[in-house]
Amino acid sequence: MNPHPSNVLLSPFACARRRLGLLALFGVAAVTGRAQAPVDIGSRLELFVDRHLTEKMERVEFRLHAPVKAPRPKSPLPERHMVTVIKDGDRYRAWYRGKDPSYTGEQHTGNPGETVHYAESRDGHEWEFPNLGLHEVGGTRDNNVVLAKWPPFLTNFMIFLDTRRDVKPNERYKALAGYPGPGNKTGLDKPGHGLFAFVSPDGIRWTKKNEVIRFRPEWRHAFDSPNVSFWSEAEQLYVCYFRTWTEAGKVRSVSRATSPDFVTWSDPVEMLPNLPGEQLYTTMTHPYVRAPHVYIALPTRFVVGRGNAPEFDSKDRNATDILFMSLRAGETRYDRTFTEAFVRPGLDPARWGNRANYVALNVLQTGPEELSIYHRSGDRYVLRPDGFVSLHAGAEEGEWRSKPLVFSGRDLVLNLSTGAAGGVRVEVQTGEGVPIPGFTLAEAETIYGDSLERVVRWKGPDLGSLAGKPIRLRFVLRECDLYSYRFR
Repeated sequence: MNPHPSNVLLSPFACARRRLGLLALFGVAAVTGRAQAPVDIGSRLELFVDRHLTEKMERVEFRLHAPVKAPRPKSPLPERHMVTVIKDGDRYRAWYRGKDPSYTGEQHTGNPGETVHYAESRDGHEWEFPNLGLHEVGGTRDNNVVLAKWPPFLTNFMIFLDTRRDVKPNERYKALAGYPGPGNKTGLDKPGHGLFAFVSPDGIRWTKKNEVIRFRPEWRHAFDSPNVSFWSEAEQLYVCYFRTWTEAGKVRSVSRATSPDFVTWSDPVEMLPNLPGEQLYTTMTHPYVRAPHVYIALPTRFVVGRGNAPEFDSKDRNATDILFMSLRAGETRYDRTFTEAFVRPGLDPARWGNRANYVALNVLQTGPEELSIYHRSGDRYVLRPDGFVSLHAGAEEGEWRSKPLVFSGRDLVLNLSTGAAGGVRVEVQTGEGVPIPGFTLAEAETIYGDSLERVVRWKGPDLGSLAGKPIRLRFVLRECDLYSYRFR
């Protein structure tokens, strides 16, 4: 019996789930017989966060893995908005928004007197708050404030460490910031309401440059959220992902612009990652630290009418959680393979309050076996390196086959976890899909266990003999989560 007869309408969310299920069942692309140009992956790390390299899947799925909350630090980051965490040398550095209770100046938002504070850590877990003495806030200079009394730029001051090879020493740290004020601003066409560039040699002392991304008159609203930017080594451009609102439906969304010099920016492109009616309050898009050609995004999903209404505004009742999205360098559309929550609000009632769930910009590697995600609550969430998504097989054996690839290196290395009865075998095929003698499934070692870097072995010759030639990879798995692979 058909569970979805033609006269029954499915919700947009159910339709999306059904489409994803069909893709997983039949594979993303059928083999058509036409020659495909191979994708040159060199020796870069490849994750299963999208179907970019997938040709065929049978009895396997892409599985999203939620991070786990680490033990609460004795000295955590405070509960704040607009948090950025960066690793620079042997230090982890954090910036977050605060407030000057004595501020009486210009009022740009509902949070007048905004400030930017600084913290640092040696291990990425316990934090110190240096007394910088730079700004008088609340009647004292005994504080860790790096920016104050600078409306409207401190509403959403999001920092990045510029990794461009020829970056000027006094501009190693950069930021884009600006806020046009609340309300519908359709038709606004005058300077001063967009994003301004800021530069710093050390992340502490800042210089404001010019307005670089102007507010556009066709926009209803923009910039009232973390507007994140970075230098993309893969694109050889500066990239910015910033808040806009969709015209149809008027939901919080995101646009993208690029720049060769952090001065002149391209016309913004609407990315429209939202499902119908879905509010994406932030994106926190950034290059993944271990594979910078892949951008990770951890947006806050904003659900109106749920959660606990804050006492100060009973009309503003909402619940939030964290989603997972990704895209490849240069793409203008996010991959939305996963539409469910990546980080749920959890057992703490406070996390069901008004705007209670945001994560900091940047997922960082804080140990050989650990990635860290910093939550606005001060908690730290962890997962294994590359552990966002796995190619998952259960008790029934399944397989995955790649599109044609070209690689460089001599070894194939896997990041995987299996059950005691599980394992994975790897077959290397020609670009046309014919098993290569010496690298067939029958000649492959069965790999089992839990390892971040397990080298694949065959009975045949050195894998390096195939470098530079079009090949396909075929993974055959049982009770296995395969997180990533790379040639080296």
